[in-house]
Amino acid sequence: MMRYLLFGLPLIALIALVAVFAFSIDRDPTLVRSALINRPAPAFAMAEVPELGVPGFDTAALMGEVTVVNVFASWCIPCRDEHPLLVNMREETGVRLFGINQADAPENARAFLAELGNPYDAVGTDRDRRVSIDWGVYGVPETFVVDARGIITFKHVGPLTPAAMEDELLPAIAAARG
Repeated sequence: MMRYLLFGLPLIALIALVAVFAFSIDRDPTLVRSALINRPAPAFAMAEVPELGVPGFDTAALMGEVTVVNVFASWCIPCRDEHPLLVNMREETGVRLFGINQADAPENARAFLAELGNPYDAVGTDRDRRVSIDWGVYGVPETFVVDARGIITFKHVGPLTPAAMEDELLPAIAAARG
């Protein structure tokens, strides 16, 4: 009897694991739910990136108008790829754009934005990733839309693409303004 039990338990565990994967296979792997959607932005305060020329920001700065918050880092290759889309979005929509510079040395953040252009109205430094953790950030880049009341209404995980910009981010901005 013990022999059947020792053989049967791993087999049952394997079957259960296969079943979990089978039922999950049709889910969108890029979809990451956020517990913060339709909730106020977490309380935080971030200092500016020294010598960047734009201020840091805090929770209160998100009040009053729609704001797109983008989490980026100079060492992040996908951040480099999405950056021109952020520059264009800022120019075309006029929406406020704030950046959370995650786990980056100030000189690297300055060089990144000097090379690619700085579309941000404010950039906070998050060297220890505390603010990113509070925002539920899984990795860089991630982009949020915050309405004028300071409520997070949208989250995009991963680099923005032209399709994601048109199909997701711009409609989310319009809805938040709306």
